[in-house]
Amino acid sequence: MTADQIMLFALFAAVFGLLLWGRFRYDLVAFTALLAGVVLGVVPVEDAFSGFGHPATLVVALVLIVSAGLVRSGAVFLITRTMVDSARGLGSHIALMGGIGAVLSAFMNNVAALALLMPVDMQTARKAGRAPGLSLMPLSFATILGGMATLIGTPPNIIIAQFRADALGAPFSMFDFAPVGGLTAIAGLAFVALIGWRLIPMRGDPGDSRSELAQYIAELTIPEDSDLIGRRLAELDETAEKADVAILGLIRDGRRRYGRSAHSILRAEDAVVIEATPEALDEFRSALSLGFSDSQRQDKLTAAGEGLDVFEVVVPEGARIAGKTAQALGLSWRQNTIMLGISRQGRRITEQVRKTHVLPGDILLLLCPQGQGPVVTEWLGCLPLAQRGLSVTANEKVWLAIGIFGAAVAAASLGLIYLPIALGLVVVGYVLVRILPASEIYTNVEWPVVVLLGSMIPLGAALDDSGGSALIAGALVGLTQGFPAWAVLCVLMVVTMTLSDVLNNTATTIVAAPVGIQMAQTLAVSPDPFLMAVAVAASSAFLTPIGHKNNTLILGPGGYRFADYWRMGLPLELLVIAVSVPTILVFWPL
Repeated sequence: MTADQIMLFALFAAVFGLLLWGRFRYDLVAFTALLAGVVLGVVPVEDAFSGFGHPATLVVALVLIVSAGLVRSGAVFLITRTMVDSARGLGSHIALMGGIGAVLSAFMNNVAALALLMPVDMQTARKAGRAPGLSLMPLSFATILGGMATLIGTPPNIIIAQFRADALGAPFSMFDFAPVGGLTAIAGLAFVALIGWRLIPMRGDPGDSRSELAQYIAELTIPEDSDLIGRRLAELDETAEKADVAILGLIRDGRRRYGRSAHSILRAEDAVVIEATPEALDEFRSALSLGFSDSQRQDKLTAAGEGLDVFEVVVPEGARIAGKTAQALGLSWRQNTIMLGISRQGRRITEQVRKTHVLPGDILLLLCPQGQGPVVTEWLGCLPLAQRGLSVTANEKVWLAIGIFGAAVAAASLGLIYLPIALGLVVVGYVLVRILPASEIYTNVEWPVVVLLGSMIPLGAALDDSGGSALIAGALVGLTQGFPAWAVLCVLMVVTMTLSDVLNNTATTIVAAPVGIQMAQTLAVSPDPFLMAVAVAASSAFLTPIGHKNNTLILGPGGYRFADYWRMGLPLELLVIAVSVPTILVFWPL
């Protein structure tokens, strides 16, 4: 092993270790590793930032912008509004929602597809009187599966296509992934709809439409002129019980009092800590004429006379508020918004709501001036959980948006125009016809993913140029020596899946794709089946909530625990291998 290989393996080990630790943002980790590689001399200076101009990076950014345009045009809800019915049985509902999610994910970013369908699924669950957790995980898995079917459905496919272009001189085209990815997605959807949802742990009463999702830890204050002053906290229990609210304790002078403080005498500006649904919270507040947690900001909002909106958002990884408190972020004075409550997988929150560090997967209950919900949601970097969240605009341009996008996809599929150029023209078209405001183009790009890709691509190229990929490939070939072709592909997929379940699938693809090519060259066979195996495996992150952003997004809303994912995810990953390996060998023979 050469000195360059040792340093590169050490850098990748450090990157993977830090990503697993989760203490630092993945884009910061990757960019720091890139700079370290340049300083150590293992990444050429002239190639240091080549990843930011790489076609894979550009396509990922453009897909996110195009997805935003499709959302704003109302193209997605045109489908969901007409097809979703809460009267359907759970299996039928999952099959329908999963099918819609899979189709959408094939033509837009799968995270965006889930973000669009999650509110629909949750509202349907509430109307049907069942826990959202029974259908959110199947929906998340379905959107991941659907992305496998096309070039633009998921970042791993985009990256794999470019690796093929480097290795064979031509990338995979738009629908080259469809035979393998499409059949694998269909098999996965059938499993999820028929069997998979039955493996999800049941917690609480499945018929309770309010479930764990809607339970918030919140604070309501005692106004200075309240009739409650001088009474004991326990005297509020009867009203709380009628409103279906649990009183957890009391905050006085900014400090949480010990225990439940049931016998404490209430004073002005005390904050009652409760656990409740948004509806129950408002009922309890109104019944006792209580105030919100930030009384000064509440007075200003009320005096403005604009009316108030209460809305729910989920916090994804990389959101502006993730890892911060509402107070430290300046949510109240920057956006005139009060954070009423936090829902966190059923765990108690002992600090003041405004001083609680928000985590990815949390659900926030927010209060702001009427009509400002979408602005606040976007500023926070969160996703709405109700239709009163991000509004859909330009409904009269639905078919125009679909037509522009469809024409670009068709042109790219027929080889008439280079895919990044086609997607760029879609973005320009959406701006010119006012489907997507020019001011919002860059806000729809997920910059941490762009930085991750731009940083990891030069590192992956350096590892490949140094012979590191050949070294790993040689080890895997040696391990599988004498094995039939299907067994070799299975080993490659298992290794890739394992990495993808704990790391970002983009980083996994950048490392695994060169290894697959080297394995094919060592065995003197076509690299296509190995690249397809990596593409499918890198997208199959079903065992943990950290393997894919979609799994993280449903963690809080579904009331899941870390260990819940493998129950449905493990058999699904085994099914993916069982279906995709023979399909790869049929459509992409050695």
